[in-house]
Amino acid sequence: MSKEAQNKALVGRWFTEFWGPTVNLNVVNELAAPDMLLQYSLHEPRRGHDDIKAFMTGFRQAFPNLNFWGAADLIAEGDYVVGRWEGGGTHTGPAFSDFLAGSLPANSGRKMHFTGTTVLRIKDGKIAEEIGLDDGVTALTQLGLIRTA
Repeated sequence: MSKEAQNKALVGRWFTEFWGPTVNLNVVNELAAPDMLLQYSLHEPRRGHDDIKAFMTGFRQAFPNLNFWGAADLIAEGDYVVGRWEGGGTHTGPAFSDFLAGSLPANSGRKMHFTGTTVLRIKDGKIAEEIGLDDGVTALTQLGLIRTA
């Protein structure tokens, strides 16, 4: 199997087990580098296993039905894999203050559905970086945290 095929398989598993409908936090220790960087526009950057697990734990508590899935085939070149995705969830859990642009009170019932593109860098068979550009304006508007003109 080529390096690119191995990297795509690794990222495919990450997307399914970490970002899919049922999170498996053990996959963080297995697939992520110890100092992995997770960075999206909606949240502060996260670094390392414990920080990434804490982020996802809080996100899933606030949005129990959180789910993201691929919107196109993964593209791999060298140490990089690019994926397009869509997803979202309904805020039915505790208050959530992890967004950079505001907070939600407990059980707001607000829904978000948005898309994005993510670039992941693989180093020594582990995910070293996941840097994504998400449609945060759409998500934050749907959640009532920002208003459009």
